[in-house]
Amino acid sequence: MSADIKIRITRVETVVVNAQMRNWLFVKVHTDQDGLWGWGEASLNWKTRSVVGAVADLEALLIGRDPRDIEQIVRVLNKHSYYRLGIIGATAISGIEHALWDIFGKSVGLPVWRLIGGQVRDRVRLYTHLGLGDMKAVYETFDEGRLRDLALAVIEKGYDALKVVFIPYGHYTADIPSRRGVGRMMQVLRDAVGDRVDIMIDFHGRPASISAALQFIEEVAPYRPMFCEEPVQPGDTDAMRMVTERAACPIATGERLVGFKEFEPLFRAKAVHIVQPDLNHTGGILEGKRIAAAAEQAYMGVAPHNPNGPIAGAAALHFAVSTPNFVIQEEMSGAVPWYDDVVSVPMRRTGNSWGVPDAPGLGVEINEREAAKHPFEPEVIHTRNAVLDDGTIVDW
Repeated sequence: MSADIKIRITRVETVVVNAQMRNWLFVKVHTDQDGLWGWGEASLNWKTRSVVGAVADLEALLIGRDPRDIEQIVRVLNKHSYYRLGIIGATAISGIEHALWDIFGKSVGLPVWRLIGGQVRDRVRLYTHLGLGDMKAVYETFDEGRLRDLALAVIEKGYDALKVVFIPYGHYTADIPSRRGVGRMMQVLRDAVGDRVDIMIDFHGRPASISAALQFIEEVAPYRPMFCEEPVQPGDTDAMRMVTERAACPIATGERLVGFKEFEPLFRAKAVHIVQPDLNHTGGILEGKRIAAAAEQAYMGVAPHNPNGPIAGAAALHFAVSTPNFVIQEEMSGAVPWYDDVVSVPMRRTGNSWGVPDAPGLGVEINEREAAKHPFEPEVIHTRNAVLDDGTIVDW
């Protein structure tokens, strides 16, 4: 399609697909050109209906605009909303922004990675979670035998990296039994998978103090994790820097930070080793590229967060192909048995990696008839487990 052909956005709609343990929220941006539309994703656990409403509210700011003016449109969505949007609004914008890139790529017959910097690698290394999409396995595995079995099942699928979440729900101190329990879990895991498999431990921000975080890190560090993620709650750069300076292993954070502005203090303070923007929540692909460029200047790698749905995975793939300081990609492909009935995606895993896609745009299409067979359902509320014996509510 010629660059001088005018394209205009005519409407925006959302499609919600319940993927058993979470809802996928797809955004479809329509244009006035026959057959030209774009798909994005704005999935946000436990906030699906709120994000659907946010997309509907933002639609009026999009109608009549050229979808290829991505920078300008994102500025409009942020600035003309007046009130700061937070995670719900940022997720809505991210899904819209993905769809705009999809339209742009389709309009010129090129994959999105060509438009955001070009190819810098031949394959994209992956990791996944215990349970291969079963969220209960991810968040509720504290038994050593089950941990071993689930980890070996991941490795049998061809992955050479996995993430676990076995830091106990805690408070401001870490008692000896809890610390030793974490150490045993890590030892069992390392013994099971060997030294050729990378292990990441997601602390999920559960320690309520720097000292508790460091005590748990001390238990896992001898087994050489690839990184420990969110050892303390996000948003306190000084606390994260203090953990990073004292930890004997790499530290990562970023999945709950929104936009470059919230990442910038980490870069200035050299507060982590790896940043984890979620392209589904942080403002989209373009904002993710800005974050990655600043991270590179701060000697940090980028390992994007993505336990979301298939279009978020496609956006992450194009980002990874074109980002020099990319390290490894979290992914959840095939999370439900009917995955391929609902979506056609460019992610094709061979062993531990995705290949470089060549289809125009993001390379995703949704079978809306099949998607309608899996309507919205309330998601499992894992936070109900984040309560101490005395009734104290703690971070999940």
